Amino acid sequence: AITDWALTEFRQHYADDTISKEDIFWYIYGILHSPEYKQRFASNLKKMLPRIPFAQDFRAFSDTGRELGKLHLNYETVEPWPLVEEKKRLVMENKDYQVKKMVFGKKNGKPDKSVIVYNEHLTLRDIPLKAYDYIVNGKSAIDWIMERYAVTIDKASGIRNDPNAWSDDPRYIVDLVKRIVRTSVETVELVTSLPPLNETH
Repeated sequence: AITDWALTEFRQHYADDTISKEDIFWYIYGILHSPEYKQRFASNLKKMLPRIPFAQDFRAFSDTGRELGKLHLNYETVEPWPLVEEKKRLVMENKDYQVKKMVFGKKNGKPDKSVIVYNEHLTLRDIPLKAYDYIVNGKSAIDWIMERYAVTIDKASGIRNDPNAWSDDPRYIVDLVKRIVRTSVETVELVTSLPPLNETH
């Protein structure tokens, strides 16, 4: 979707003929993840299509955008984050990994987001709190997973939606939660490493 006109504009602006359309695509992905960009242009982004500035360091945004894209496209295959699995049974059977509705742990009567009670047999501990800083459409990616991977019954039709049936791997949802934690933590680290925009004209 990058036009020849845009390619020419970027190459001329940065005086760099090695810039490719793919570089520009990932540059835009990096820019859209910039906390400074999102904060400064928050009101504009609600009303119109995003306008992309010429940041001072093209390669920093393009390279980081590429890393973010790789992470977000491959979230189902990244190495699971090493959360502590607190198991109630000595030997877990396949059915013990089935989920109904995940909830946060409790500490002094308040939700403890470092703990997810996966089901009555399994609790996941030591979730880094910075993982919740990765927000997708107003919610953390972990909140989305907890909400989406729950057994629900549609009131009108009575149809049961059971995420346990989505994979033959009994550990799929447990490991997916761990993978989303890694994706979230690494996204936050990449995003905070982005330089200031320092637009050039």
